[in-house]
Amino acid sequence: MKYRIKTLLVCFSFVTALSAQHVEWVSSTNNDRWQTSNKVKIEKAASDVQFDIILTGKKAQLIEGFGGCFSELGWDALMEIPEDERNEVIHQLFSPEEANFTYNRIPMGASDFGLSFYSFNDVADDFEMINFNIDRDRHILLRFIKSAQKENPGMKFFASPWSPPAWMKTNGHYASTANSQYNGLPPEKSNSDFATAFKMQDGYLKAYALYFSKFIKAYQEEGVPVSVVYVQNEPFSNQIYASCKWRPEDMAYFIGRYLGPKFEEDSISTQIYFGTANTSVPDYVRIPLNDKDASKYISGVGFQWAGKKSLPIIRKEYPHLTYMQTESECGNGNNTWDQAEYTWSLINHYLVNGVSSYAYWNIALDQNQRSPWGWRQNSLITVDRNTKEVNYNPEYYIMKHVSHFVVPGANLLETNGGTDHLAFINPDGTVVIVIVNLEETDKKVNIKYNDKMIRLQVKAKSFNTVKF
Repeated sequence: MKYRIKTLLVCFSFVTALSAQHVEWVSSTNNDRWQTSNKVKIEKAASDVQFDIILTGKKAQLIEGFGGCFSELGWDALMEIPEDERNEVIHQLFSPEEANFTYNRIPMGASDFGLSFYSFNDVADDFEMINFNIDRDRHILLRFIKSAQKENPGMKFFASPWSPPAWMKTNGHYASTANSQYNGLPPEKSNSDFATAFKMQDGYLKAYALYFSKFIKAYQEEGVPVSVVYVQNEPFSNQIYASCKWRPEDMAYFIGRYLGPKFEEDSISTQIYFGTANTSVPDYVRIPLNDKDASKYISGVGFQWAGKKSLPIIRKEYPHLTYMQTESECGNGNNTWDQAEYTWSLINHYLVNGVSSYAYWNIALDQNQRSPWGWRQNSLITVDRNTKEVNYNPEYYIMKHVSHFVVPGANLLETNGGTDHLAFINPDGTVVIVIVNLEETDKKVNIKYNDKMIRLQVKAKSFNTVKF
């Protein structure tokens, strides 16, 4: 009798807890951002309700995290504001209580949003890497990274060079395409569209593999472990900034014959991914993945820009690999709500097609939003050097609507489809649904999960996250 009473009490408690389950709802519009509501409740699913979102309960890929890229221009902008305000910005970006950026990118040397061209060894033909050092990063980039680590010590990192040291390139320059205004490269030294810009000679290939090994070890000693490394940012393109085009056969040769074996020799556990692939041509990715020497060292593929078109094809053909989105498209520096809506479309596309992480590009910039080579770009944070005002731009909020709630180790949940929502389940069992209303009017959204439902009235042009 006592046993039956206890059983009934347990069942009653479970039903009561389920019906009283807490639902968290956060909504953002361009005028009212990050507004919370406690008016949502879970109900028993009604047979006469038409559901807009149905969660199947079936898990898709594991989620490793969301983040952005540490850049020199980003840190330079943040140094314009007082330390306490800078610390608050870092808190808003990286704290688990706020945007919770957990998987972030590091440039290996010069990038298009670095202060100038540089590498970790600019001494020509130093094949033994005697002069290798990360001293410049200790003064700039590592200060940015370590301030973020204070907010989130467990964050992960991936890294890629925009260019090898200039002396390893066929034109002896960091840029690949001549531009008299920005790089001083003679036109006759512009790289061919059909050629690898790296010197494909044994000594340079060995030296570059050593360069990667030393970088990973040096950052590890600084307390910054690099989980994943890419051979090249956007290897499909010649640019007027730091860049280096690679034929896929040549990159496969470098990975399979030099980089992979060097990591084995030096007991480096950092994974090698192919990319960051910025082309819609699937064969560019297939070639290294089908190479018998390179493929055994390639654990995943990263895509950005035009690479988004290749992702669905490659993921279907190579399901055993891990996939990343490595750089969100950057806009034109206006930081509008429309651009945030476009970024949502990218997040949705990449995650539906199997990536485990998503990286924004410029974390912070000053009010000019301009690179050293002339392109104005968006950023999550804008710092006005004149007024010292800090603005959190619309794309900060669409990123936060996902990254704040979805923690590493979550899984994407399959739904009845559509581009206006994504669903996840966290390791603790909490369910997260991100809903975006692109319409000019408010609308009702009915959600079904198992035998329960949630009814929402979402505002026009809004980002919404529900967690229960």
